Amino acid sequence: MRLLTSIAVVALCVAGCGQNPGTPATSAAVPSTPPVHVQPANIAKVRGDLPAGYEVVDIAGRAAPAARWGFGPGWTADPPQCTALADPVTDGAVTRGWSASGGGGIVNAVVTGSPGAPVGLDHALIAECAQWNLSAGHTSGDVTFTAAPGIDGVGTVGLSTAITTVVEGGTETRAHADTFIAYLGDYVAFVTVVTDPGSPNPPLGQDFAAELLVKTVSALRG
Repeated sequence: MRLLTSIAVVALCVAGCGQNPGTPATSAAVPSTPPVHVQPANIAKVRGDLPAGYEVVDIAGRAAPAARWGFGPGWTADPPQCTALADPVTDGAVTRGWSASGGGGIVNAVVTGSPGAPVGLDHALIAECAQWNLSAGHTSGDVTFTAAPGIDGVGTVGLSTAITTVVEGGTETRAHADTFIAYLGDYVAFVTVVTDPGSPNPPLGQDFAAELLVKTVSALRG
């Protein structure tokens, strides 16, 4: 099955901007966000927002967005400071999440963090990572910014990743990942939808991922 890796787009929204999902942000997210009450176990509640027929399993292993895009240990970012966008929490003491597969793609919803260790977005990355890439072995990805959903009191960022893997004989497989991240004080929540451009089924797409992040944050807030 051939996967088309489209560009991983990241867009930001000022905390508390109150925009609708998918509405372009007019300014960047602040470097940090105020404390947000989070109940990590509640991420299981948004499984009910999946289309019918999806098979769901709990997340195992690394919970970083890059891992959900298919990049294993040892991947690198260029420029290197953009690593923080693909792996915002390097050592989350608490991680909850699930992965679901179906006709429209693979959906991942994750919350990770450590109580007492706030996580924020470095404002400088907005300019420094306007266009960047990551790589691991025969796999590479191109990343750019896109509009993120606005959530009251929460900083958000949107990513769209174009992944290409060169396999034996020089054949390329491609995939597209839409990722939206919310900075929740001591935690980061993110939703990623990975789609196969060669699939005969319509992809869930960017709007679905953005809306699912809004629902995920609402569930985590209790």
